[in-house]
Amino acid sequence: MDRAVKTTVGKLSERIRLSPKQWRLAQIVAGGALYAAAILIDAGAAKLSLYIAALAVLGGNIIYKALRGVLSGELFDENFLMSIAAIGAFAIGEHSEGVAVMLFYQVGELCQSWAVDRSRRSIAALMDIRPDYANVKRGGLIVQVDPSEVEAGELIVIKPGERVPIDAVVVEGSSMVDTVALTGESVPREVAVGDTILSGSINAGGLLVARTEKLFGESTASRILELVENSSEKKSRPERFITKFARWYTPVIVLLAALIATLPPLFIPGAGFSEWIYRALTFLVISCPCALVISVPLSFFGGIGGASRAGILVKGGNYLEALAKAETVVFDKTGTLTRGVFEVEKIVPAAGVTERELLDYAAHAEAYSTHPISQSLRKALGREPDSARVSEAREVPGCGVVAVVDGKSVAVGNAKLMAQLGIEHDPAPDNAGTVVYAALDGRFVGYIQIGDTVKADSAAAVTGLRKSGVKDIVMLTGDAEPVAKKVAAQLGIENVRAGLLPEEKVSAVEELICKNPRSGKLVFVGDGINDAPVLARADVGVAMGGLGSDAAIEAADVVIMNDEPSKLVSAIKISRKTMRVAKQNIAFSLCVKFAILLLGALGLASMWAAVFADVGVTLIAIFNSLRTMKLI
Repeated sequence: MDRAVKTTVGKLSERIRLSPKQWRLAQIVAGGALYAAAILIDAGAAKLSLYIAALAVLGGNIIYKALRGVLSGELFDENFLMSIAAIGAFAIGEHSEGVAVMLFYQVGELCQSWAVDRSRRSIAALMDIRPDYANVKRGGLIVQVDPSEVEAGELIVIKPGERVPIDAVVVEGSSMVDTVALTGESVPREVAVGDTILSGSINAGGLLVARTEKLFGESTASRILELVENSSEKKSRPERFITKFARWYTPVIVLLAALIATLPPLFIPGAGFSEWIYRALTFLVISCPCALVISVPLSFFGGIGGASRAGILVKGGNYLEALAKAETVVFDKTGTLTRGVFEVEKIVPAAGVTERELLDYAAHAEAYSTHPISQSLRKALGREPDSARVSEAREVPGCGVVAVVDGKSVAVGNAKLMAQLGIEHDPAPDNAGTVVYAALDGRFVGYIQIGDTVKADSAAAVTGLRKSGVKDIVMLTGDAEPVAKKVAAQLGIENVRAGLLPEEKVSAVEELICKNPRSGKLVFVGDGINDAPVLARADVGVAMGGLGSDAAIEAADVVIMNDEPSKLVSAIKISRKTMRVAKQNIAFSLCVKFAILLLGALGLASMWAAVFADVGVTLIAIFNSLRTMKLI
């Protein structure tokens, strides 16, 4: 029977080509017309026939669902409540009110589906980042294949207007790339040879050839889609409360309605069954928990959707709830508050040596090193070092490099290297940051000061967090103390701990969690693979997703896609607004429900008032939920 009905409806739908919402609207219009005709006609038999027809059109599918629920053992849902109320009203001769129950319930359901669709828009837009194909260079030809078939290291071609299928590094061409779906940034990014392009972004300019860095399943677009699709599984406490509440609330309400219908006529002299059955039916309609069951999950769904539009991926409603209670925020330094890109800030040569000579010797001595500091020296030189000038290069672990350049012994490294080689040197100022000392044939020839540039919005992030009520802002870093204190001073962070290993960061976070109030939460923000343990340990781990490591993103609860620390302030604001809206819906729905339930039981609320109260409360709660996405 079920399959036959579905087949018939399916064929009819396909033929008429109406969406589910259009079908419901047509149902409301047709049923409403029959209902209006029944009210206007005086003839008894025709009037009753029109009421029955209106009930069949408006409530046929609801009654069918209720019967199917009874047969499957799932008795107590809104379909059951609405069906009992409508059929019961007909049984006691209240035909008009019985149809009204179904009419206004269908109107409420239509508004609910509209609201859910509207709140899904940002998620649907996010789903558009899934690439359909990849143009791969194979055997001198460009072949169009499914992105999942592309191996790491293959060359892909991205034409203007196409979506980047897999994370890759540009090897030919330059263009502008639209990353709004990933990061929320409306301004396209310029990319050239050597730059990384992320899957899901759109090539808005010239032809690009890029070498893939990973498989499709490990690319940015795939990870984002997986995070969003799984976010609904991790529910907040209000969502879990509503799920548990609905399990016992509806059976209790049905039992109370049964008692209202049967006990007073048995024990109160003069009380009639008709009057008390009417009260019980009114009680059932009022009690329908639609407002709670719909609006609270919708609030969190809207909050997650609104955050995703801003380039913030939240892995579940429980993390939105925890973010709303953030009282301590702990930042990593490199790559989080700073760009993680080292640059030469100052060259201080000793007497008899020029700045250019000092930089030339240092860059050539570091020619074979892959350390970021070595890369910054070569970048400052402005050209690739001549490897023919370099010989006998060896690295001194934790200290620096010793090499022969132009036949001369060159030592480049920290103060420990100078001390180890017995070379006296002029120390750099305490606030100099990262310093590289250099010696030529055992003689000190100067030092080079290297700095990690602070991100443009890091100061705004710290200021915004303080304004939002975060009580304690901390920096934990593995970098040297002078460097950490210099960055902290620039940003106004007073609580700094430097020189920490990954396990020491975890211990420091545990200490801070113990100091936090019971209701307060600790948020850790990091980006590197060494931050994965502490991201997992914090109440809420926030990873910088644009440049962050895969391990950090997997361990985190929230991912900021454009690497801007100030997005954390936005995430906290969104989470607090979501919690306010969810609590408002719970309080408003329960208070109105219980007040009108009492009036219904006392006979002071009619079926009309019950219908309007149920649908009205639901609509108010739904529209309130939409505020989490700033859609209205």
